[in-house]
Amino acid sequence: MDQSDHRARKELPGMAVQPVAFAAGRWLLLLLPCAPYSARDPAQVHSLGVSLQRQRGVHAIGADRRGDFDTYPGVLAQTPAGVDVFSESAHGGEYLVLRWSGEETMAARRLEVAGHAAALAVARKLRSLLLAPQADALALEQGALDLLALRPGQAPARAPAGCPCMARVLERIAGEFAQPLSLEQLAAAEGMPVLRLLRDFKRATGMTPHAHIVETRVQAARVLLRQ
Repeated sequence: MDQSDHRARKELPGMAVQPVAFAAGRWLLLLLPCAPYSARDPAQVHSLGVSLQRQRGVHAIGADRRGDFDTYPGVLAQTPAGVDVFSESAHGGEYLVLRWSGEETMAARRLEVAGHAAALAVARKLRSLLLAPQADALALEQGALDLLALRPGQAPARAPAGCPCMARVLERIAGEFAQPLSLEQLAAAEGMPVLRLLRDFKRATGMTPHAHIVETRVQAARVLLRQ
């Protein structure tokens, strides 16, 4: 990687809208946009990814067989060097990736942890730093280290939470984020107590329903500003 700190658009195959990238020494941070894509990544370095938005599509990890995926916000995924990853989505979803070179001992397979609140918080901070008019190299490198400290250990992978009711809640927020939604409304629609909705939603996404509604509104405002 380039030894000088810089932020730039990095060309990646299969992506119509290119990500924002920051490289410093052995670190490479990528903010992948919310856009359709179809790409294969034969990574030769380690990577950590954090989903900032819900994303659905098909992927194949370390094999040729493809399968559907539905990734909620707050999923932390660790992929060791040498594991080939193919991913395709008709809509995409904003995604933060940290890549680095090194000889760290890692599991030989991809590991995922759902609802990782700490990783989501670090990723959102890094997103703000990457989108700032002037890159703060020191803050970005510290953020990369903070994210690296959260990488999964050698425990078996935990699949992202796939509760159908949480998927319905996410879909309702995506369609009605401009409306004054309440916890009571969301919980009543799923026939569950408010406290259970709050607990299950945070477990699945790493944030509260209110925080997700605010985040969805911010993302919609960014799209309007770009247009």
